[in-house]
Amino acid sequence: MRLLLRLSGRLILLAFILTGFAIAFAAALVFTTLPDAREELAIPSLSAPVAISLDEHGIPRIRAETERDAAVALGYLHARDRMFQMEAMRRSAAGRLAEIAGPSALRLDRFSRTLGLLPRAEADLAALDAGTRDMLAAYAEGVNALLLVRGRLAAPEFLVLGEPEPWRPEHSLLWGKVMGLWLSGNWRRELERAALAEALPPAKLDDLWPQDASPGRPDLASLPGAPHLARVLQAIPLFGEDAPLPASASNAWVVAGQRSASGAPILANDPHLGFNAPILWYLARIELPEGQFRAGATAPGVPGIVIGRNQSVAWGFTTTHSDTQDVFVERLAGPDAYLTPDGPRPFTLREEHIAIRGQEEPEILQVRETRHGPVISGLDGLATPEGHVLAVAMANLQPNDTAAAALVALNRATSVAEARAAGALFSSPPQTLLVADSAGRIAQYLLGRTPIRAGGDGSLPARGWDGSGDWTGFVPFDAMAHVEDPETGLIANANSRPAPVDHPVFLGREWYGDWRLRRIRELLAARPLHDAAGFAAMQNDVVSPLAREILPVLRAVPPPPGLAARAHALLADWNGEMRADLPPPLIHHAWLRQFRQMALAAGGAPEGTAAGPEFLARLLLEPGRAEAWCGSEGCTPLLARALERAVADLEAQYGGDLAEWRWGAAHVARFEHPLLRFVPLLGRMTRLEAGTGGDNETLSRGGMRGSGENPFAHQHGAGLRMVSDLSDDEGALAIIATGQSGNPLSDNFASLMERWQSGDVVRLGRRPENETGSIRLTP
Repeated sequence: MRLLLRLSGRLILLAFILTGFAIAFAAALVFTTLPDAREELAIPSLSAPVAISLDEHGIPRIRAETERDAAVALGYLHARDRMFQMEAMRRSAAGRLAEIAGPSALRLDRFSRTLGLLPRAEADLAALDAGTRDMLAAYAEGVNALLLVRGRLAAPEFLVLGEPEPWRPEHSLLWGKVMGLWLSGNWRRELERAALAEALPPAKLDDLWPQDASPGRPDLASLPGAPHLARVLQAIPLFGEDAPLPASASNAWVVAGQRSASGAPILANDPHLGFNAPILWYLARIELPEGQFRAGATAPGVPGIVIGRNQSVAWGFTTTHSDTQDVFVERLAGPDAYLTPDGPRPFTLREEHIAIRGQEEPEILQVRETRHGPVISGLDGLATPEGHVLAVAMANLQPNDTAAAALVALNRATSVAEARAAGALFSSPPQTLLVADSAGRIAQYLLGRTPIRAGGDGSLPARGWDGSGDWTGFVPFDAMAHVEDPETGLIANANSRPAPVDHPVFLGREWYGDWRLRRIRELLAARPLHDAAGFAAMQNDVVSPLAREILPVLRAVPPPPGLAARAHALLADWNGEMRADLPPPLIHHAWLRQFRQMALAAGGAPEGTAAGPEFLARLLLEPGRAEAWCGSEGCTPLLARALERAVADLEAQYGGDLAEWRWGAAHVARFEHPLLRFVPLLGRMTRLEAGTGGDNETLSRGGMRGSGENPFAHQHGAGLRMVSDLSDDEGALAIIATGQSGNPLSDNFASLMERWQSGDVVRLGRRPENETGSIRLTP
């Protein structure tokens, strides 16, 4: 017995020792995924050595003899710091996420495979000019040089997932395909509107979505019933669950030399996209011979600067929100064909095999395409309504996408005229490009393919069988509503309508409110001259013009007694500033959220109906709107009940002391790993959070989901802020949320987070102030 006890004790001790060794070995292996601060590597395709210096945040300065060598170096750096981010992007676009994430990723995989993003990228690559293909190949050479020496040590995720596959040039085009998909038109809104058409009259439907008086007319199809439309919507990826990007927004403005303290144009841009850890953007500066350089924000997976400047030109983008996607109701002509104006036509068919982690057999997806585009009915595996299917036409899915060539040309541009020529090549997504050059010129160009419709305004699914809603072509670039060198010396855009209402080109029926644009103009008008530091401060402005408009209505509501009355009193002297350290923004948003839900229910909208700030503004500020939604007594009684309910919810969450309530406690920006967020312990370990100010209508964009456990969580906003002053080659100021590295163990995983939260910036000068690393790449 004693012998057995001693033997058991020794076995247990040995097990503990072996477990300790295993844990230590695993930890050591994970730490080996961190790159060295000093590296040297031979890449045979280089024409000359490339020197790279890294500052204390991991931001590289690349010195290369040729543009091609710089592309190789950027590919190497992206793979070194963000390889798993690149892997997740290409898998998402190619419909291969379920291979590593299991069944939870099937909705996104089915969608990407149905749209055929990868085969379309492959076809686009073959059609590009030789110079652009060579730049994409050079970038891939740099990525693969890193993978050759690091393999599955390129990122900690690959220790579990296995060695990443080589990067191919068409994989870089997938980034544009994803952006084109999620930054384009309103095809999902067409389905939502059609699903609500059975429950709400046309006048109320128009209240839910903003619109203007642009030319165009409704042209209704024979729509499938609401249950089928609801199933289609459920089968489409949704931001916050599995889609990579939310409904997007951005700010951009530029002043000419006469409005600039430096005497040269200054351009500011902050794109608003979804938050992840790491953030989408990666900062870099590239030095080339004869004083040429590029500085700004790159996107891992893509060669070149996406937003930034070179020695002569600065540029930035906002999403135009023009309507470049339409849903068509196709009438079947037998099991394998559909009707067209010329008679029956067979579907284009292909079969997709989706591998699923943890399952031996792949899922087989039968994809059909019509002359308009892929069939989206049946994504959920359920039968479609007898006799009809739904297909989607997207400008971003059209062949011969030249966006990659456009970006290469924009990086090379030395004048506004050359930037305009580059802009004409941007086929997708629809964007508004703001540019300035060192000669003093400024301009705004509307980019992307804008469809010309035979009929209809794109607000509802159209008949596909008779050609009444067909696209007959795309608007010529020169016919768009561009702006060059205005007398005011300033141009601004913030996603509201970018063209005059009477302009002959029809861009779309619905537009977002112009509150951010008005705030930009207000701040620009407040000073005769502007500088880069002032522009960076504007990007962090948290005043809401919408709140200022609505506040008089809210203050006039007789409050219920008790805590609700004290909360109401806090709004008396509040100026609409959405500061993180104040209670009024929290009260304001909780109140309006409850009121919106109650007004929609009272007005007969189905549960779950979405309505934006434009609906609230219309309801509270325009005479005659209240009765339809709030009843014959108007909205005041409903507002009073909504305030009481909102304050009760806030009290349950934050306590009864109003002085302790804080907007920043609810409006928390959360940055999570795209896959590890689903793993309880690792998700918490890799999560980054920051209490923030702002909201949807402030320049410092604080986009909120509006539902769930915390409806006020800050889900998307300015993950990048960039200001370029063309008077100075060192005049490139930028900041990204999180940090340069995608490795959670790296010192640079979150090294820029605090500066981003506080509104600070870093200067992308020629040389880092504090060099902490260097890389030498040789032929």
